Parts: sequence; C-alpha cells; structure tokens
Amino acid sequence: MSAPVTVLIAEDEAPQRAALLDLLAEQWPELEVVGACEDGPSALLVAAERRPQVAFLDIRMPGVGGLDVARAVIAGGGLVVFTTAYDEYAVRAFEADAADYLLKPIQPARLQRTIERLRGRLARHRGIAAAEPIDALEARLRPQGERLIRWISASAGDSVRMIGIDEVVYFQAQDKYVRVVTGNDESVIRTPLKELLAGLDPDMFWQVHRGIVVRVAAIERLRKDELGRAALRLKGRDELLPVSTAFVHRFRGM
Repeated sequence: MSAPVTVLIAEDEAPQRAALLDLLAEQWPELEVVGACEDGPSALLVAAERRPQVAFLDIRMPGVGGLDVARAVIAGGGLVVFTTAYDEYAVRAFEADAADYLLKPIQPARLQRTIERLRGRLARHRGIAAAEPIDALEARLRPQGERLIRWISASAGDSVRMIGIDEVVYFQAQDKYVRVVTGNDESVIRTPLKELLAGLDPDMFWQVHRGIVVRVAAIERLRKDELGRAALRLKGRDELLPVSTAFVHRFRGM
C-alpha cells in the first residue's frame, strides 16, 4: 500500500473549507490532511512543520495571503493549487503564469482534473523549484487602472459621505462594519476588509493586522512593549494600532 499524500488546506470561509474537504475525501481518499486552516499564519506554521506535498490555498486570507503560504510550501518541495473567487481578468493572470487554480465555488469535475494533474506531477516528482512564478503571479494580481479604489462611499450619521482614497489614514474592521478613518473624521462602510484589499494599491496601503489596513505614508514608527507586542504610532494621532506577528516583517529597517 502506497504512503498517503499529505495535503494542507487554507480557506478562511468555513463552508467552503468544509466543502473542499468533503470533495477531496471523495475524489482523493488516499490524502492525509495535515492542516485545514482558516488563516494565513496558521497555514504558514503547518507548512513549516509538516512540509505538505500538496496545498490548496485561498489567495486572500486574514493575516497572511495564499501567495506567502505558497512560497513556504514550494520551499518545502510541495505543489500548490490556488482557490479563488477572482473575475475573468485576474484568472488570465493565473493562466499566464501556469499556476493551477480552482474557481470558487469549486466544481467536482474541475477538481477531478486538478487531482489528475497533481497525481501525475507527484509521480514524476515534479515540484516548482523556486518562488519566481509566485512573484510573477503576485505582480499580475496587483490592482491596476480601473481596478483600483479611488472613492469610498461611507455612512456618516444619517448621511452618505464620499471619501477620496487619498484621505484615508486607515481601515479597521469592527463587527459587521469597517471604520474608515481620515485625518479629521471617521465613517463606516459595510464592505468587508478582505474585499477592500483587492482594490487597494499594495504599495500605498499595508495590512498590519487581521482587522487593520494602514496608509504607509501615515506611519510614524513601530513600537514594541516589554512583552514584545508590536504597535504602530501614526503621524499626528494619539491611538496605537496593533501589529500582528505575521506582519512585523514589513517594518524591518524602519
């Protein structure tokens, strides 16, 4: 009897994670699931400790995105399949860089074709030797032109306010809403932070916490307390914003 194939699944939406697990159990029963994670940091830990042979990764997850996890899986010799709800424009980016992908909701027939390709590559011991294809894919997926958010339509009391993206200091997820904080005001929107990130320029806005995205130019300094917990001080503001461990690497050299 052949050894089981180890697999990592990273998907932040519980119903979709469960559906993929069920499909894989049905179509690829010899798999051994070494991790079914709901966020990027957990997936990175599994990738480092278990070195899965195959990983199914959601591109956008809280904490650390699927591209960062993919680099860790590839470094360990594993194969990567991205799951995505991107539109046709972005799917062309996957195809251009020959990255295997599954559109959500995942269809059983499409998954079966992916499994057949993975089995073939595993039999030939063919992985991706380096992370360059992931770097190229990341560049292609950056929002550009008409895909970039330029205005935010936000609630402010009993009115609706139009906020230029250049006014925003940071976004902060709170319950079912996202705070949009500007230099002298704040409003709320219902657009999920994950969806906002897809339309923000990654050179202008950084995610620093599961629930916080900050304008880079507004950052004054990174501080750490006696327990090593990191927080950001923003220019001209009193509040400190927490920084997750998964994002501290962004501030090396600052």
